[in-house]
Amino acid sequence: MADVETKVAEEQRAGVWQPIGAGVVAALVGFTSSFAVVLTGLTKVGASPAQAASGLLALCVTQAVGMLVLSRRFRMPIAFAWSTPGAALLASTGAVAGGWPAAVGAFVVTGALIVLTGCWERLGRLIAAIPVEIAQAMLAGVLLPLCLAPLRAVVVSPAVVVPVLVVWLVLQRFAPRWSVLAAFVVAVVGALIDIAVTHRGLDWAAMVPRVELTVPHWSWQAIIGIAVPLYIVTMAAQNIPGTAVMASFGYRVPWRAAMAATGIGTMVGAPAGGHAINLAAISAALSAAPSAHPDPRRRWIAVFTVGCSYLVIALASGAVVALVAAAPPGVLETVAGLALIATFAAALHAALGAAEHRVAGAVTLLVSASGIAVLGIGAAFWALAAGLLVRWVLGGPSRS
Repeated sequence: MADVETKVAEEQRAGVWQPIGAGVVAALVGFTSSFAVVLTGLTKVGASPAQAASGLLALCVTQAVGMLVLSRRFRMPIAFAWSTPGAALLASTGAVAGGWPAAVGAFVVTGALIVLTGCWERLGRLIAAIPVEIAQAMLAGVLLPLCLAPLRAVVVSPAVVVPVLVVWLVLQRFAPRWSVLAAFVVAVVGALIDIAVTHRGLDWAAMVPRVELTVPHWSWQAIIGIAVPLYIVTMAAQNIPGTAVMASFGYRVPWRAAMAATGIGTMVGAPAGGHAINLAAISAALSAAPSAHPDPRRRWIAVFTVGCSYLVIALASGAVVALVAAAPPGVLETVAGLALIATFAAALHAALGAAEHRVAGAVTLLVSASGIAVLGIGAAFWALAAGLLVRWVLGGPSRS
């Protein structure tokens, strides 16, 4: 009886402000920890600064609308996010045949495949059947060049980058959740000081948020080299883990509705430059945990707040890109690399953890990290193909 009374008292004290606060924190952490990866990825596949800013705006809006609709509809903390591994994949892929319009066409195809996954269970089972070590090795190879970027940036812009690295390391020790956010703040301060000292001007006109629409172009190289790997990495590294995180807190995600919302959101946002949205894992952990609200039935308010927060953050997309454009070389890449180190470590562990498939995982990682392009198709696809081939050839009992 005392336990019940204590729980009721906790729920009354929590009220509505606790989930609102959790939602604001989740939005800030989600945006600042990976927006740099998104901008890097979109730029590498051919987006101009204005198109990259438009893509960031589109991702914020589409995932916000999806969260507002589904959290309200199902009274469940169903959090969305942009595909950070997918953005890293774009950064490693680079320009494809057909340029930016072809990349936009690949984004549309990715969204269609996500919708199809929700409607056709066999496709979902096929993706889930891809060996974990192969999928994670492909992701680790994609992330490796980005994680090396801070080291290169130290040589190019030490005055700005070194303080960023120091703050990130200290916060990793005492408050890991805030380490990337703190590193971003230090990077912004350092960039502004450098801009003032060198008398470089900011493009104030570019700070106004605007949508830059691109007519999709259909290129088979982009579909194979971008759409297929982007779909696989988004499903394997985001949507499937996202459902697992929700299940750990006692929620069963409405799979068909979630895939429809993320897939359609990806297709709608693609012409504006958005590459992919998906179920969140980190944001879900922040908004679906007891820290968001003692009552599981009230935690949907946290995700609803995340959606509202992203609509506000979307207005800053142009300003963020303008600041990045004026910042010293390597600053954006440093923030992106630091944000991905934990993901890289987890992917590397999953890729090389099983001794019997370690060679296949290593081959996949190396091909993915090589950045090679054959027949106009990027390394991620060939890494997946090479890893599956090596795993099949070396299949059977361990030879160790």
